[in-house]
Amino acid sequence: MQYDEYIRLYNGLNTLSDIEKFSEEGYDSRLLDTLYTQKVSRYVKRHFHEVKSRSKSMLRQWKKGRTFLEIADYYSFPPILIMMMITQEDGIPKKKFWEIIRDPDQLEDSETAKEVREAVANDIVYSPAANERQKERGLWGEDLMHKWLDGQGIAYKTENDIREEGGSTKTPDCLLKEPVMYDGKKVFWFESKAAFGDTVEFRFNSRKQLIPYTELFGPGVVVYWTGYLEGVECPKDVYIDDIGIMEKKLGKIESE
Repeated sequence: MQYDEYIRLYNGLNTLSDIEKFSEEGYDSRLLDTLYTQKVSRYVKRHFHEVKSRSKSMLRQWKKGRTFLEIADYYSFPPILIMMMITQEDGIPKKKFWEIIRDPDQLEDSETAKEVREAVANDIVYSPAANERQKERGLWGEDLMHKWLDGQGIAYKTENDIREEGGSTKTPDCLLKEPVMYDGKKVFWFESKAAFGDTVEFRFNSRKQLIPYTELFGPGVVVYWTGYLEGVECPKDVYIDDIGIMEKKLGKIESE
């Protein structure tokens, strides 16, 4: 994706209605959900402790009649996290909180249960349904990669295979049993990412996973299934691709 288009999407994705608006323009729902999730998650990391420091004030506001969703809107913060801060301030343990999130009807107060359902429905990053969508995207990407490799007769080991053998704790999704030629380059592994590969995401993945993979196994490819930002600077021996890789053929390396 070109930088200008990426910035338009990233800066424009601030609410659920923004996702719907871009979807109507023809953008893929997985891409929009992924970009929105990455943007919100980064914002939360930067501001979590600042917002949490106001939990006493938020509890007072809630007890005076403001709803969880109204307070979340005021602080521009995910509703479920606002609810968690308020309920913890009110003495409810985190384990019990997540039980309530999954089943608001267990609450005796029907109005509070209604508030919880409303807040959960408006949180597409931290709700149970959002977690399921994120898991589904991850499995979707891994399944695409396995089908692509299987369809070309490329043998590989999965993360589970490597761990069961007592191998490295840093394991790519697909470690090839024999290297192959990818776009004229000899590669040894493929990594599946259901995220969007912008600069922040790619740098984080490179530091935590991709560079260590090259040190352990050699050059490899990371696939961002919902897309990546053109021009991201790749570390040595790391190559980047998107769903277009499904149209590419890998070359086998002849024995010398």
